[in-house]
Amino acid sequence: MLNIRRIALLSVFAITASLAHAQTLAATPPMGWNSWDAYGLTIDEADFKANVTVLAGIKQYGWQYAVIDEGWYMEDPFGGKVEKEKYIFDDYGRLIPALNRFPDAANGAGLKPLADWVHAQGLKFGIHLVRGIPRRDVEVNSPIAGSQFKAADAGDTSDACPWDEGNWGVKDNAAGQAWYDSMIGLYAGWGVDYLKVDCISNRPYKGSEIRQIAAAIKKTGRPIVLSLSPGPTNLSHAAEVGKYSQMWRISDDHWDVWHDTHKDPGGSGEFPFGTYDAFDRLAAWQPYVKPGNWPDEDMLPFGSLTPHPGWGQPRESRLTEDETRTEFTLWAITRSPLILGANLTKMSPFLRGLVTNKELLNTNQKAERSYPIAHLPAAFDGVRAWRADIWGIDTVPSTIGLFNTGDTPVSLHFRWSQLGVDGKHVFALDIFSGSKSSEADEVSVTLPAHGSTAYYVSQSYKSHKPR
Repeated sequence: MLNIRRIALLSVFAITASLAHAQTLAATPPMGWNSWDAYGLTIDEADFKANVTVLAGIKQYGWQYAVIDEGWYMEDPFGGKVEKEKYIFDDYGRLIPALNRFPDAANGAGLKPLADWVHAQGLKFGIHLVRGIPRRDVEVNSPIAGSQFKAADAGDTSDACPWDEGNWGVKDNAAGQAWYDSMIGLYAGWGVDYLKVDCISNRPYKGSEIRQIAAAIKKTGRPIVLSLSPGPTNLSHAAEVGKYSQMWRISDDHWDVWHDTHKDPGGSGEFPFGTYDAFDRLAAWQPYVKPGNWPDEDMLPFGSLTPHPGWGQPRESRLTEDETRTEFTLWAITRSPLILGANLTKMSPFLRGLVTNKELLNTNQKAERSYPIAHLPAAFDGVRAWRADIWGIDTVPSTIGLFNTGDTPVSLHFRWSQLGVDGKHVFALDIFSGSKSSEADEVSVTLPAHGSTAYYVSQSYKSHKPR
């Protein structure tokens, strides 16, 4: 009888959780591709479609969002200065696509034809914005669509993004709200599903504009994921960003470095942010991870960062294959959003195999809790261990990742009980090598410098065979 009651309670819990999950925007960590790491400001319609075509080829693994990053409204993304980049506006001062780069936007269509094409591939469409109102709008005092206000009523000329010369901040008043309602209403009409807004979650943090943007999105009636940049978002803002957005950056721009001394001349203090640095940052934000709220460790700078990456010269990622696997495994097991940055048209067999690893993706999308394993054997010096439980109960499938943060290989010998996996009939599968072990076995593994592995752990290998 007790077992029957327990099964019934678990069934009710599962149904309730499933219904709540279905109603939550970004119920699982968003997965997709963003143009910045490979194309910087320069992505055009043809290159975007070429990359999205590759993304559509792996959508069955959960890859979903195709995002155009900064610069889609510039006629000359190589101009270097706002006046030379030649921003394009509509009659109400809203940024619209440059036709020399996005020809399907002709006749006032905006990015809707491109969004429709992305949707036809079975994917979702996103764009990037810098928060604020264009300085040019304030100068000419453009009317704000759908309101009696003009740009000068909304623009705050005492507030400028320190690294972007295009916009002024937006006042926390009715005119400022009207501006965001107008702009985001236009983009929602194009079919935008994902909006990445920059210069808003740090340097400086702009809580009023986060609230205005969230309100504007809500008024459109369209389910648009809101992603805030750049980082690091301060932990003190966790409640507010969690209330108004689905993703927020927890580090400065993450690039293809293992570790950097963080002597950024721009003064941010942690640019570029490396893989090694992410372990502690992800751990600090774990209490705030839940459906609809995904602390974001930034895009994955893997593979070919060509032809015009957002930082540095065109190149193959500086990360070794071991470092690449470590980073992807860490992002997956900690439930960070998975946003690829590579030129997908040049994706290597190694990278394709990694980003279609079903067990890692299953962990990222279905884990109910994730945490670093605190008490490790003495021989694990320099090794980090992380655990993610699919259903939040120790006796159901879990993924355990082991990460060598040291600069030399390390050989490990352990039993699962030493990593906190208790109970009889424990079986584990190394999801990369395919080796199997049980609770009674001593596991032996050698991790290369900056290398890692991950295990699928269950009480019964046959009943919980990886999908």
